[in-house]
Amino acid sequence: MTAESTTMTVRLPSEVKEGLDRLAKSTERSRSRLAASAITEFVKAQEWQITEIQRGIRQADRGEFATSDEVAALFTKWSDAP
Repeated sequence: MTAESTTMTVRLPSEVKEGLDRLAKSTERSRSRLAASAITEFVKAQEWQITEIQRGIRQADRGEFATSDEVAALFTKWSDAP
């Protein structure tokens, strides 16, 4: 099944467009395909980050914090790692 698509115009700095052109040529993919892939990955990452931040805020609102001892133990664990 193919996802529905739509057209969107985006303004890019000239050097970014030129880099996209070079990348498209070297990978034998269209600029449009590369741009769509990059935007898709960006949107996924941003949505994940916002979801996790909101989850953390809800936990904080419920008073779910690490104790000072838990934080110190974690700090010690990672600062002693090779």
